[in-house]
Amino acid sequence: MIDNLGIWGIGLGMLIESACIPLPSEVIMLVGGFHVVTGNFTFTEVVIAGVVGNLLGSILAYWIGIVGGRAFILKYGKYVLLNEHHLDKAESWFHKYGEWTVFATRNLPFIRTFISLPAGVARMNFAKFVVFTTLGCIPWNIALTYVGYRLGQNWDEAEPYIKPFSYIIAVVVVILVLRWVWKSRKTTGK
Repeated sequence: MIDNLGIWGIGLGMLIESACIPLPSEVIMLVGGFHVVTGNFTFTEVVIAGVVGNLLGSILAYWIGIVGGRAFILKYGKYVLLNEHHLDKAESWFHKYGEWTVFATRNLPFIRTFISLPAGVARMNFAKFVVFTTLGCIPWNIALTYVGYRLGQNWDEAEPYIKPFSYIIAVVVVILVLRWVWKSRKTTGK
């Protein structure tokens, strides 16, 4: 996606991830950092594309939370690997720590992706949501871009260690898709 769309691919990937579709930001931003080393993008461009993508995807998830509510999320969340436990955890963080949860959890894996939904369900003030989301996304995107940049400088040494993980991720994705298809067919009786 990044090779074909350039900097827009980073923004689109981060939008997809923040809209609760399982596309790991770690991979997107690490590749973005690698592209800084190759001279395709500047560090600042990669971070800004990541933050803007995060913000737009989070706004989409926020509005889904407002419009659809908890019932909608529970009914359709399974299609993006979101279950009631995940939503309960995100809601618990939101209710326990209030609106600052949106800021704080932007740097926690998995919760960061789904916190926009309970913020929408709770009808958090939209302006605060945008500010907290934007500020919360900045450290995550800077850190991942930096790690990708550092790996990029040493890609030859890092590649033998990273390559096996790409195969593991591919196998896990295939297993999850097959499991979802099997469960879907089982519940529809086909």
